[in-house]
Amino acid sequence: MTQHFVHTRDGVRLSVRDIGDGPGVLLIHGWSLSGEVWDRQIRVLADSGHRVVAMDLRGHGHSDAPLDGYDIDSLHRDAAEVIEQRGLGSTAIVGWSLGGMVALRLAHERPDITRSLVLVATNGVAAARFEDFPFGVPPEGPLDSLLAAEHADRISLRRRAVGDPFKGGAPDPHILDWLHRISLQTPSWAGRAALRTLMCTEQTHLLEGLAVPVTQIIGTADPALSVRGARWVRERLDSTLVEFDVGHYPMLECPDEFDAALVHGVSVLPSRVA
Repeated sequence: MTQHFVHTRDGVRLSVRDIGDGPGVLLIHGWSLSGEVWDRQIRVLADSGHRVVAMDLRGHGHSDAPLDGYDIDSLHRDAAEVIEQRGLGSTAIVGWSLGGMVALRLAHERPDITRSLVLVATNGVAAARFEDFPFGVPPEGPLDSLLAAEHADRISLRRRAVGDPFKGGAPDPHILDWLHRISLQTPSWAGRAALRTLMCTEQTHLLEGLAVPVTQIIGTADPALSVRGARWVRERLDSTLVEFDVGHYPMLECPDEFDAALVHGVSVLPSRVA
């Protein structure tokens, strides 16, 4: 059986898929989606000799959805408990979008269980503009608009939210239907709280002293990401930055190239960092 539940410190059950054998890899998905989006990558990483755990964040997928606990500190502690309870040991942590923010916080706070860090379609530090991160748009306007749309017509908002970040607009209808179905598994209270975390988190201070190798994999046509911000982070970390001519879903828009970059990123060892 590959599906399991991890019970957190506050009694929340987190659904995880656990498959393969070898060095551990933890996959953390983005806002309103689930570990299901990593289906192909779970197989590719397992076939390349890794043990892969894909978690559903609280409030997402098949995990419990409490009213609270969606702040970045709670989410990173959830991820740490997944690593510890599943016995992964030193783990390569892969985070996409909101999951990248969680992954960066985890790598900073728990270097003892982090082998390497791969940030997908995210810089890890902020999704909006702040005083210490002068890229993107200020969070207030977009956040207020998204929260109002989620309240007024959650079903329509979710379809736009998961479809628009592809390069050139919405993807093929069958892909959009699939992502929309996954997104609607996240209830409104969890979606709104996690959206606030995505838009209002600023953690540039985590870059100083980060002790693990970092790879960023981004799309240069990603409307949800500041490419300049990702390059800014690379300069401060002396990290690897892989750029593809895609939008917010490199794992779906250029899967072969993405898989190669991902396997390389999770295989980088700390001893190779200058």
